[in-house]
Amino acid sequence: MSSAATATMISTQDPAHTAPEGLRGFASERYLSREEMLGAPVRWPRPSRLKDLLDVPPGKLADGLEALGLTSVGALLEHLPRDIREARTVAALQAGAQATVAVQVRKIGARPVRRRGMKPLVEATVFDATGSMRATFFNQPWLVQRYGPGTRLLLHGKADERGGFSVAHHALGESLGVGETDAPGEIAHYPATDGVSSTQILTLVQGVKDALAHVPEALSAATRVSEDLPDRKSALAAMHFPHTAEDREAGRERLAFEELLLTQLVFLRRRARRRESTSAYRCGEPPGLSERWLKDSLPFELTGDQRRAVERIREELATVRPMQRLLMGEVGSGKTVVALYAMLRAVEHGRQAALMAPTETLAEQHFATVQALLGSEQVSAALLTGSTPARRRTDILGKLESGELGLLVGTHALIEPDVSFRALAVAVVDEQHRFGVRQRAALDGKGALAAGGDGTAPHVLHMTATPIPRTLALARYGDLDVSVLRELPRGRQAIQTRIVAGEQARADAYRDLREQLDAGRQAFVVCPLVEESDSQIAQLGGAVQSSHEARAATAEFERLRRSELEGSRLVLLHGQMRSHEKQQAMAAFASGEADVLVTTTVIEVGIDVPNATVMLVENAERFGISQLHQLRGRIGRGEHQSMCFLATSHPPASSARLRALVNNADGFRLAEIDLELRSEGDLVGTRQSGLGRFVVACLPEDAALLERARERALQIVATDPELEKPEHALLSEVLEHAVGSEALEPIPA
Repeated sequence: MSSAATATMISTQDPAHTAPEGLRGFASERYLSREEMLGAPVRWPRPSRLKDLLDVPPGKLADGLEALGLTSVGALLEHLPRDIREARTVAALQAGAQATVAVQVRKIGARPVRRRGMKPLVEATVFDATGSMRATFFNQPWLVQRYGPGTRLLLHGKADERGGFSVAHHALGESLGVGETDAPGEIAHYPATDGVSSTQILTLVQGVKDALAHVPEALSAATRVSEDLPDRKSALAAMHFPHTAEDREAGRERLAFEELLLTQLVFLRRRARRRESTSAYRCGEPPGLSERWLKDSLPFELTGDQRRAVERIREELATVRPMQRLLMGEVGSGKTVVALYAMLRAVEHGRQAALMAPTETLAEQHFATVQALLGSEQVSAALLTGSTPARRRTDILGKLESGELGLLVGTHALIEPDVSFRALAVAVVDEQHRFGVRQRAALDGKGALAAGGDGTAPHVLHMTATPIPRTLALARYGDLDVSVLRELPRGRQAIQTRIVAGEQARADAYRDLREQLDAGRQAFVVCPLVEESDSQIAQLGGAVQSSHEARAATAEFERLRRSELEGSRLVLLHGQMRSHEKQQAMAAFASGEADVLVTTTVIEVGIDVPNATVMLVENAERFGISQLHQLRGRIGRGEHQSMCFLATSHPPASSARLRALVNNADGFRLAEIDLELRSEGDLVGTRQSGLGRFVVACLPEDAALLERARERALQIVATDPELEKPEHALLSEVLEHAVGSEALEPIPA
């Protein structure tokens, strides 16, 4: 190799000038001239090679590949193995069973067949450390030249009773590290579908492995060195052709880190762009109304977590940067109190505040809570939902536009086109994951239209009643600042929870429930269905075989009135009832006129009846951990001991979820258990932001890797927020390709 061939930089000096500080040739003290450097051969990756279409003839294989989205070289290389499986040994093969074996060719030859139009059969004697067998290949006579003696192969097919093996798919084993004579090999196992097998995919990957050299590298050298990561092409090679388990894990970690880094960059850039592109009204005057409310009107002291959340919100509302904060906490931890404080800060500055909830029932409960918490404070507030009478709605809209109305609680009705705020400064979005991007953006627009179009966006407080572990919070809400409420108000007693399985256990549960009713307490009975219908069962996942196996609220309401709870005052509540019917049912239960509320999960959040001490959940196995914890949170809000019964037709030991509820009262711990049981699911996708399920990263196992990715993303955004530096050019391109430009827009409310 010539000394010029090692040059990697080109001088900008005069062509004839040889700078002392220039580049030296390899193994030489002589500095290179500009002409020598320009003449050095340079091999650049050609990413366009990855766009080449796979050379596959029409048929089942082509159809299967298209169904998997594997039509190009790049897509094939990005189709990663699901896991690594050990190949069978020759001695372990069973006649008639499909299997994959890693073998070596001893001899190979072709023999003609008598059937017209059929190509010669290829028969090979192959072996491993446990024995040998005859492998037969059909219609591929050229394999005699391709697979000579000594070739290591990966064969997939079926063994017969005479020691033969009919080969369906095959691949070279040299680059896979399989086929050694002293042990069975480990092979990559790919997600496959009808028409294409894992072995066929592996064969295709082998055929395009040279294209790995053209895979672009999105991570800068500084990032790879700092995080001790291989480059992307090496990581992909390690996933497809691992020599050791350590190599494969190093490759997986590199690809997972990039995935997590891209997610965090999306979050941080969206947050930064919102702060730069929009401004909010500055609620910076000394507190008056809000402070007086905290000291004189609130009937209890704030917990430490509530005080800290209130202080952070006060600080953020006092700036022109729009607040984007997520308030999450334990069931019954007092999130509404913190939200009302933020809303009152807007009101005392002569501005307006809104609270948007996903359902009418929840909006009505929030409005009742707000009214109760305000006490004697003279603050104008109203409720606006789809069921609000026309005359009342007209009155509300008029007062809202004039500024006479300070607080508005409602549903999607708040963002309808004819709803106009005079000066919206604070917006609270409850259960915000149940709203779409456009709906949240519409609420944002209500602030921009305020005060005659002053261009301000509201400060936004997102609330969720579902405790979220930090790992999932970073992965799902990385663009928001987070306040956590773990402490419960004083005087709360632990809720006794037990699994109810079998007729005797059910009888005991209803006996305890009746004892509570006799003592003047109240109870919830929750069913998974509204009515007994097979279509609803199908919507719930088809877990049951007939409508009689899942209890419906309407049927259970009638049954209980005639059986276990005969003589008690029961009311029915579900989401399909008319608004005024739901209001009447809730009012009857909240006032104590009804003893038992038979309902669906419509009461999952927002219901506060301190006298209710029993929660009985039918078909509890059909609910998730978070949902059951939310339902359990409807009781235990008063001074009396409460109990939760999880009724199931399954054996108690068969449900890890139900056992977790019995053994844990901490919602954050339950969220961690839920994450371990279910994996992370569609993390960012649940927020409809353009990113979907992780392909390589796996949470919570990759929690430490996520923390590292978050820190690196923070460093990158701090020094190069728009990814404009040369070392981040490819990262910017990969980011936009992965999530689209829309996902990088400023986060809406």
